[in-house]
Amino acid sequence: MNRETENNSIRMIFKNLPENEKISRTTAAVFAAETDPTMEELSDLKTVVSEAVTNAIIHAYPHGSGDIELYLKREGQTVYITVKDYGVGILDVARSMEPLYTTSEDQEHSGMGFTFMEAFSDSLDVTSEPGKGTVVKIIKMMGKEDEGGSDL
Repeated sequence: MNRETENNSIRMIFKNLPENEKISRTTAAVFAAETDPTMEELSDLKTVVSEAVTNAIIHAYPHGSGDIELYLKREGQTVYITVKDYGVGILDVARSMEPLYTTSEDQEHSGMGFTFMEAFSDSLDVTSEPGKGTVVKIIKMMGKEDEGGSDL
């Protein structure tokens, strides 16, 4: 198999601790660097991973700790991201994806996580089952800015 067409993946399991957001975001950026992305694409990818993991850290286990899984898969110029938790789940996924909607009791969070994920990814799918957890699947295409060529 040609190394350029070879698929690669990483799976991480970590506790819902705030410091693990930085680790997951950095891991995703390093993993995606093999696609030779633009700085903007890399920034977008880090944003979607950060938002998805932060949502799981804050909302999945409101009264305790639990596991979060980050799965990254690379196929050519496409990065597939899955963030999964086994927490309380989301009662109304469609409503939770509305801008400014938050279940955060302290009102410290803006309710823009899913909005940012949608804006900075090529595809976003959220499934959840109350009491069982949430799965966020994101697709981010890398190298799109280079497709049209440059007149410089």
